Amino acid sequence: MIDEVKSIIHRHEGLQEYDISPFHMVVDGILTDRWSKSSTPLHSLAHSLNPRYYSRQWLDERPGRVPPHRDLLIAGQRLKCFERYYDADELREVNIEYAKFSSCREEFANANTINDRWSMNPYVWWVTYGVYAPLLQQKALMLLGQPCSSSCSERNWSTYSFINSVKRNKITPQRGEDLVFVHTNLRLLSRRSPEYLLGDTRMWDIGGDSFDTMEGTVGVLEVADLSLNEPEMERMILDDNEANVEELYPLI
Repeated sequence: MIDEVKSIIHRHEGLQEYDISPFHMVVDGILTDRWSKSSTPLHSLAHSLNPRYYSRQWLDERPGRVPPHRDLLIAGQRLKCFERYYDADELREVNIEYAKFSSCREEFANANTINDRWSMNPYVWWVTYGVYAPLLQQKALMLLGQPCSSSCSERNWSTYSFINSVKRNKITPQRGEDLVFVHTNLRLLSRRSPEYLLGDTRMWDIGGDSFDTMEGTVGVLEVADLSLNEPEMERMILDDNEANVEELYPLI
């Protein structure tokens, strides 16, 4: 994907492959940071336990795709997690469960079990069919039932730093937690109001309390980086800046 993005940017800027593009350098930095943040043993284990990535529909979407148990990097990271979480006896059992799950053998060979890997939510799939692999089911529900991004926690920390500042450093922890709770829920309720979709106030939910302004292409990229977990808000904001961006990069 990174190579394809580079070739597209260079083509539209009229550059050769060995030329340097400042715009591409910014985009490449964003993509690399996002990949590095999500390339950990725990993420690989979660990827390995997602039944959708074993479905024929997902494998046929792009040439060269392989299921997680045949991917060298992901398989190695998964084994590291298993060795850390389970003792010798449990490790042997969980490896047997994973072999049945990944290869659709024995209890996982049922037609509904295989077909629902693509159409059913991964968490619901494990609740429904994971009883045949109890150790694996417990770990899958733990991993697939939580957010894959820390943005929500980071926004809470940002809100807390806004409430418990130098001028308000005598506030009690319980009072601080209560104020953060109220502030966060008011933010969620604001999404139901018409003002959330119109006017300048719609920007505040992307950058949090510290969001100010954005100017030019760099500002657009900064907002895009902040809003990767808010695709609808990202689309709305980038629409407003479409004219300016298209002048520089008409097809990007």
